Amino acid sequence: MRRLHTAFLGFALAGSASVAAAQVQVLPTPPAVIDSTDPVAVLVSRLDLERYKATIKGLTQFGDRRQGTKRNRDAVDWIEAQLKSYGCTNTERITYEYNPPEFAPRPPAPAAGAPVPRRELATTAAGGGRARGVRTRTGVNNDSLRQPDARLRALNAEPSTPGQRQEVYCTKVGTTRPDEMYIIGGHMDGIGWGEAANDDASGSAIVMELARIFSDPAVQTERSIRFVLWNNEETGLNGARAYIEQRAKLQGIEEPKGSGKYPEPRWLGMIQHDMMLFDHGMPNPDGTMRKEQRPEADVNIEFQSNSKMAKQSAELAWLLHAANAKYATHYPAQVGPHMTNTDSGPFQDLIPAISLRENERGTQVGSGWDPHWHQPTDLFKTFSDDDFRLGLNAAQTTLGGVAKLVGAVLKK
Repeated sequence: MRRLHTAFLGFALAGSASVAAAQVQVLPTPPAVIDSTDPVAVLVSRLDLERYKATIKGLTQFGDRRQGTKRNRDAVDWIEAQLKSYGCTNTERITYEYNPPEFAPRPPAPAAGAPVPRRELATTAAGGGRARGVRTRTGVNNDSLRQPDARLRALNAEPSTPGQRQEVYCTKVGTTRPDEMYIIGGHMDGIGWGEAANDDASGSAIVMELARIFSDPAVQTERSIRFVLWNNEETGLNGARAYIEQRAKLQGIEEPKGSGKYPEPRWLGMIQHDMMLFDHGMPNPDGTMRKEQRPEADVNIEFQSNSKMAKQSAELAWLLHAANAKYATHYPAQVGPHMTNTDSGPFQDLIPAISLRENERGTQVGSGWDPHWHQPTDLFKTFSDDDFRLGLNAAQTTLGGVAKLVGAVLKK
């Protein structure tokens, strides 16, 4: 890896040597004794389930936050205000144009849960994984009448229009290496006539909660961290692509010269969070889904095995796997090679890039294992505390790994 640091490498390799056991039943963990001598453990302990849920709930007040609408712009404003309230006051915005070509209208999405005969299924899913097990139809809901909540239906009624888009980011500036940084991302836009609670308020809330914790003035990091809330993910990762187009060429340039300030530090790695809550296993043979979380639910960490940075990305994935083994409270992590269709994709040939999610996107989500994906049922109330706790464990995983990578310490 171009800049994965040796101080953490042994920690990662030790974690990757063992596989965490699947848990038979998920129960709240009693308050643990925090090792006050380990600043990373202290920081991870500052993540809280109710705060995480409240941040997701705050995002869902704007409905599905579809790009090109007032509700999307209002959500961008709200995110910026929240980041500033955490002390991440150097917030900035990427502004870009999104003018999609005209497409023929899509046919209506099939009913959620409708079984698909096996002969209709492709043998290879997006991202390189083979689809296995029971699968059902999946797609994007474009029918407003499938949303029974009249208030939410009205909130989501404004259609997307072409034109200017914006997305917010803020930065924790490193003390000794401000010219190097890790990027932590989640996309704030959604579709489907729901609240986009899982896709992707759940990932955006992780980014915001980590921004809150790292922005504490008592927290110092050697390297910088950028917290980005992407827009236009659902239209083809356009917000992430715009960021790369505008910012890649500025990496490592001191501005003004001699100031010690780097508006765009060199990118060391990118960690995306997309759909963190729902891991209920494969559908039943009749196409229905189990109501409860599967006993072996885990945090999926993916890299893309056919990318130019596959080796370095795999190392980054195993670093977070080790962090999960040490700092996550309930759920083990699993590393997979099929990262696809999320905002880390545009980075994957440039720098180490991984994504965290509730299960594999190409082979599982794409095969109907999440019946709420792009559907009216992607609502805050759909998910249980166990589901939210799965997302919180992803936050613990990323926070633990990134804190090690950037050399986080607590000032006394």
